[in-house]
Amino acid sequence: MALTDIWFLLIAVLWTGYFVLEGFDFGVGMLLPFVGRTETDRRVAINTIGPVWDGNEVWLLVAGGATFAAFPEWYASLFSGFYLALLVILVALIVRGLAFEYRGKIDSVRWRRGWDRAIVAGSAVPALLWGVAFANIVAGVPLDADHEFTGSLFTLLNPYALLGGVSTLLLFGLHGAVFLALKTTGEVRDRARRAAYPLGLATVAAGGSFLFWTLLAHGALWTIVPVLVAALALVLAVLATVRDRDGWAFLLTATAIVAVTVTLFGSLYPDVLPSSTNPAFSLTTTNAASTPYTLTIMTWVAAIFTPVVLAYQAWSFWVFRRRIGRVDIPAATGLPAGRRT
Repeated sequence: MALTDIWFLLIAVLWTGYFVLEGFDFGVGMLLPFVGRTETDRRVAINTIGPVWDGNEVWLLVAGGATFAAFPEWYASLFSGFYLALLVILVALIVRGLAFEYRGKIDSVRWRRGWDRAIVAGSAVPALLWGVAFANIVAGVPLDADHEFTGSLFTLLNPYALLGGVSTLLLFGLHGAVFLALKTTGEVRDRARRAAYPLGLATVAAGGSFLFWTLLAHGALWTIVPVLVAALALVLAVLATVRDRDGWAFLLTATAIVAVTVTLFGSLYPDVLPSSTNPAFSLTTTNAASTPYTLTIMTWVAAIFTPVVLAYQAWSFWVFRRRIGRVDIPAATGLPAGRRT
C-alpha cells in the first residue's frame, strides 16, 4: 500500500474518531433544553461531557493538521472553497467552548440562559454543517484546471448536501441522547431515553435516504456493506434504548457513525475532492499529496504518538466512567448578579 493511501486511511480514521466522540458532545448540547428542565438538571447534562469535550475536539485539530501536511492541495482547495462554512463552524465551536466555561461564573438565571442558548446553537450548527460539507466533498464541487473552487456558498447548499446535514444533525442528536441515558440517573436519564426513540426513527428515515442516495450516485459496490451496517445499527440502537440497554445503544450509535464515515470516505476514494466541472480537474490521493519524504516522516511520528494519545484518552474516559445525577451537583458558586469583579 502506498503512503498516500495510508494517509488517506489515517485521515479517515481521524475524522471517524472525531465524529464518534464529538458527536455525543453535539448531541448533549442540542438536547440541553429538553433534558434540563431545571438548572441542576442542565448542570448534570453538561457535566457528563465536561471532562472530555475539549479532548474530543483535539481529533478535529489533528485531522486538519494531517490533511494540511499529507495532502496540501486538498487542504488548500477545501479551505478556500468551504471558507465561509468552515468559519461558521469555527465560530460556533468557540462560542460553545466559552459557554461551557462562563455559564456558571455569575449566579443569574438570565446569564445562564443566554449561555445555554449558545451551547445549543454551538452544537447544532457544526452538527448540521459537517454533514453538508462532507456530502459536498463526496459529490464533488466545481474546480477548475488549477484546482481552485469556482462556485459560491449557494453551490454547497444543494439538496444532497442539505440531506447530509440533516442526517448528521439527527444522528449526533441520537448519539447524545443515548450517551446521556448511559451517563446519568433520574429525570435526566428518563428524558434522554424518551428523546432517543423519536430521534432514532427520524435518523433512520433521513440517514437511510442519504446513504441510499450516496450508494446510488457516488458509492463503490463494496460500500453497500457499511450502508447496511449503519442501517442495522441504528434500528438496533432504538430497540436497545427501548429495552433499557444503554451501553449497547451507545455502542450501536457509535457503530452507525463509523459505518457512515466509512461509506463517505469509501465513496470518495481515490479522489479526495472530485471536480463537478471536469473529472480531469479532480484532486486525488496522488496529485494532492506531499512528497514521499514528508509522508515517511509523518508516518513515523504517527506510529509513535498515536498509541500514547489513544491510551490517555481511554484512561480519561475510564476515570469519569460512572453515572452522575442531581446528588452529585454542588451548590452554584458564581458571583451574585450585578457583580462582575
